[in-house]
Amino acid sequence: MIATTRKALKGVLLDLSGTLHIDDKVTPNAVAALRKLRDTGIRVRFVTNSTKASDERLYSKLVGLGFALDRSEIFSSLSAAKRLVLEKGYRPLLLLEDAALEQFGDIDQTPPHTAVVVGLAPSRFDYAHMDRAFRALQDGADLVGIHRAKYYAQSEGQLSMGPGGFVAALEYAADKRAVLVGKPAREFYQLALADMGLLESPESVAMIGDDVLADLGGGAHDLRLQRYLVRTGKYRANDEAKALAPLDGTFDTFSDAVDALTSGR
Repeated sequence: MIATTRKALKGVLLDLSGTLHIDDKVTPNAVAALRKLRDTGIRVRFVTNSTKASDERLYSKLVGLGFALDRSEIFSSLSAAKRLVLEKGYRPLLLLEDAALEQFGDIDQTPPHTAVVVGLAPSRFDYAHMDRAFRALQDGADLVGIHRAKYYAQSEGQLSMGPGGFVAALEYAADKRAVLVGKPAREFYQLALADMGLLESPESVAMIGDDVLADLGGGAHDLRLQRYLVRTGKYRANDEAKALAPLDGTFDTFSDAVDALTSGR
């Protein structure tokens, strides 16, 4: 069911992993659903906390899965982290996978480091890397969490630990609070809203995702976006109860959400 008192829909922000695809598998009818959504004239942007690969690699993957999109439509927490690094003039220690590090190839990463940037980096979450990050923080570096998701859907029906616990470990050990740049930060959503020309009317924009807190909490709630949850990816039974406020709708799949949102258009 969809709330009937919301403003007419002008734009949609879409989560990627867990909503449109899970690893290399497209969620049911997602490619056709995205095409149907675009055919209505609704503006679409993709907002993702995916940090295991660069934006270019992510774009190539989505195209390879069959999705029709433009590279400029992707707003990633990885690019938001790089924007912060450039704005602050940081020399970062990057806890990222090699496929994501290439996005920072033009950034000075020589010590002494002035920031520790943490994304989803399974191959870097060992004692040696974490201790190096801790020491940089002890020497005065700022802590930047690209996001702090507890877990993510690595494959259908299987969850894996996200970067949130590792960010929390560094916060605890170094007695510092991380600056977060990805979802659900309000500023992150505003970048995509501004690009759509809908920054002044966020109530006319829907956010669709599989994570009731990281996708639909925080800034999505504060900006009064229309918030729709899908039961794919990391969704677990009764996740709706975790919402900061009642959601505008819950659907089995992204395709089902598009069918409902475009009904009568």
